[in-house]
Amino acid sequence: MAKLIYSAIMSIDGYTADTDGNFTWSAPDEEVHAFVNDLERDVGTHLLGRRMYEVMSVWETMDTRDEPPVIQDYARIWRAADKVVYSTSLGHVGTDRTRLERRFDPGAIRDLKGDSDRDISIGGPTLAAHALKAGLVDECQLFINPVAVGGGLRFLPDGLKAQLELVDQRRFGNGVAYLRYRAR
Repeated sequence: MAKLIYSAIMSIDGYTADTDGNFTWSAPDEEVHAFVNDLERDVGTHLLGRRMYEVMSVWETMDTRDEPPVIQDYARIWRAADKVVYSTSLGHVGTDRTRLERRFDPGAIRDLKGDSDRDISIGGPTLAAHALKAGLVDECQLFINPVAVGGGLRFLPDGLKAQLELVDQRRFGNGVAYLRYRAR
């Protein structure tokens, strides 16, 4: 049975994007990116909302020949995984190994977890809120940046009540802290 993992880079005050939708402050350096790559290797399927899909789909066609090895590695990891995009407004998906779903169905996610032999990631706090509230998320992986943005799109939804257990942590040279929590 696969785990459903919610992973995101966030500000120290709990936001994945600021009030203008900007998240350039969260760009990982090479050390953090290599660590993320290693985590993503075990992911067989990415569940994405429309906005996260639009941001991430660049990895499908990006020419990485002149990019650092960590970037080339991530592009290979992204292209090898299946993707499910949840959107009521997106007309079509333009990336390989990708399907479009019009609604988030917790039962379908439970079935996917039961049928998968590789982990599943959920990307984007809006979509992740549905999975968190349905009790589907097995782990949360937080990359906390040493910056406060003062508002915006929160990592965790308002009203969520959850018990978590810290199972891993790491501090990076740039001040980013990685925390991995398991749902109790």
